[in-house]
Amino acid sequence: MMPEEPTRAGDDGATSPEQRQASYDEIVWLSTLKAANRMGITTRTLYRFIDRGDLPAYRFGRVIRLRLSDVDSFVEQCRVEPGSLEHLYPEARLSDLDEVPETADDA
Repeated sequence: MMPEEPTRAGDDGATSPEQRQASYDEIVWLSTLKAANRMGITTRTLYRFIDRGDLPAYRFGRVIRLRLSDVDSFVEQCRVEPGSLEHLYPEARLSDLDEVPETADDA
């Protein structure tokens, strides 16, 4: 028989100071350059997202850092919905579809 895991005092779902400290220790911080590289954008674009309030960032003195989890959440929020880009390409004209060139296989 396996021994039971010890229970913590106050294990009622409330967050204790020790648990909060542990979660702060688990934060992965990114520099603005690393965050921009992760997103595939320039730092200038990243600063614009931060300044508009689209992406949370933290200033520690002169240094700006971003949480990895915030960057990943922002990326997921930017996901393009299928069918939402029709305005970016012209509609195919029916006459264009009728004039499809024949290939050697069709002959």
